[in-house]
Amino acid sequence: MMRTHTCGELNKSNVGQKIVLAGWVHRRRDHGGIAFIDLRDRYGITQVKFNPVGNQQLLDEVDKLRSEWVIKVTGNVVGRPENMLNSKLKTGEIEIEVTELEILNKSVTPPFELDEEKAKEANENLRLQYRFIDLRRPEVQKLLELKDKYIQHMRDYFHGLDFIEVQTPILANSSPEGARDFLVPSRFHPGKFYALPQAPQQFKQLLMIGGLDKYFQIAPCFRDEDPRMDRHYGEFYQLDMEMSFISQEDIFAIMEPLMIQLTEKFSNKKIVNLDENGRFKQLSWEEALNKYGSDKPDLRYEMEIKPITQLATNCGFSVFAETIKDCGVVHALKVDSGAKFSRKEIDELTEIAKSKDAKGLAYIICKEDGQLQSPIVKFLGDELAGKIVTEVQAKAGDIIFFGADAWKTVCASLGAVRNECGKKLGLKDNAKAAWCWIVDFPMYSYSEIENGRIDFEHNPFSMPQGGLKALMEKNPLEILAYQFDMIVNGFEASSGAIRNHEPEMMYKAFEIAGYSREAVDARFGALIKAFKFGAPPHGGNAPGIDRILMVLHDLDSIRDIYAFPKDGRGKDLMMDSPSEVDEKQLKEVNIKIIA
Repeated sequence: MMRTHTCGELNKSNVGQKIVLAGWVHRRRDHGGIAFIDLRDRYGITQVKFNPVGNQQLLDEVDKLRSEWVIKVTGNVVGRPENMLNSKLKTGEIEIEVTELEILNKSVTPPFELDEEKAKEANENLRLQYRFIDLRRPEVQKLLELKDKYIQHMRDYFHGLDFIEVQTPILANSSPEGARDFLVPSRFHPGKFYALPQAPQQFKQLLMIGGLDKYFQIAPCFRDEDPRMDRHYGEFYQLDMEMSFISQEDIFAIMEPLMIQLTEKFSNKKIVNLDENGRFKQLSWEEALNKYGSDKPDLRYEMEIKPITQLATNCGFSVFAETIKDCGVVHALKVDSGAKFSRKEIDELTEIAKSKDAKGLAYIICKEDGQLQSPIVKFLGDELAGKIVTEVQAKAGDIIFFGADAWKTVCASLGAVRNECGKKLGLKDNAKAAWCWIVDFPMYSYSEIENGRIDFEHNPFSMPQGGLKALMEKNPLEILAYQFDMIVNGFEASSGAIRNHEPEMMYKAFEIAGYSREAVDARFGALIKAFKFGAPPHGGNAPGIDRILMVLHDLDSIRDIYAFPKDGRGKDLMMDSPSEVDEKQLKEVNIKIIA
């Protein structure tokens, strides 16, 4: 090895030893002919001292040193004077008196400083363009090291439960997982394409049919979706798992201890909101929307939405009354201490509600003197307004917001208002982690693209509750699925299901969504064929590794989790990808650019 120690391990027990260090010049200071260098590697920083009196060659070499040059030093470990100890460094008790210096490589002036605070001030695009320099920051390195240990913990956990890690194909087939595929043209089969897997869904089910009853994988997944704060463009990793001969509760029993361990071991958050048995709370999809206006509720704070449709029926306020006549609903959201919101803040909350298709946002302010302040009180009447205040348990200093519209619109709009009020009132406590399960998702819903068409609400491979009988006899919009999401602090951490593993049930499920048997065979032929050879009941889920770590560490963006992230438009600024390719490459895969 070129070095005897790293820059993060020496202390006073090493005083008197001759050592060799190698790393980057972090800082340089000159004091009366003596030069001090903070030498950095990924393990830490060690102060090295050059006192080149009588050694002109060493003096000349030291004078050349600049920030980010790569050097090797040989010297002796000495203790620092008492008044020079640095408690901020692991190596702060010692320094190195250098006897030999070798310059291993030079560096041009970096485009931004690596001091943590100054680096954060640098333009993000500049840091992404020079990500190889940004990676030198201890904050970034520590996060990547943490991610390594975090993934290793997952592997150890599943291996301890007799799961087998299996790598599934990257070149796969296109399937309707809900996002756009990344397509890969085939050279051997002109006009045909592979697809990068959005998830190993079919392959892990085929593993179950193959008798590998406990599978997991740190699986790379690829989706051509717009990036956002909790979604990295193009590629991400999930902890993919599947089991045979199990129920939904068996999956919960496997996943909950792991999530608790990850929270306790890899974050400073305290887990809250567990039930009386120390388990994650379970909310049905409908209950979550009714109470919190979201199927990804942040349960670090209460602030429940209350249905008041019965109270508002035939009331004097036409907005409420007409909505109910048109089969809509009226819900109320009581916000403790919300009376202090300014008119400007209420207008902002109204715009948030409108962004979810609400027509507006009615409200009642409960004043400290017991009076109710609102434009709608005169229409409701004092008696009904008082009943509503009692129903939602509002008190002086609170504000009540109202939604009146179709059920989903009311839920979504008041859910968005609830979320924003949680931010405004400081209720999103970063010291807490609130986990829960959302269960009983609807199997189908109306398509967002084609009016009147029924489509899968979530995962098309889920087992319908009630099986084939429910598919044959029930209104499709009333069928629930054995499908669930795991939520933490308002983010979806995982999605999973008990799988539909019977051929005729699969055909019927897809028929309701408008797929013919021929279309099902064409897209899922391998899976359907395999079902005919004795498929065990099975199910699983796939927590998003990067998203969970982002939430546990309150990072501003999921991009912080990746060594080489894409920017907000899916571009790799460092490698300049996506990029054009030459004509020869296009001809080899029978592709012609038309644009």
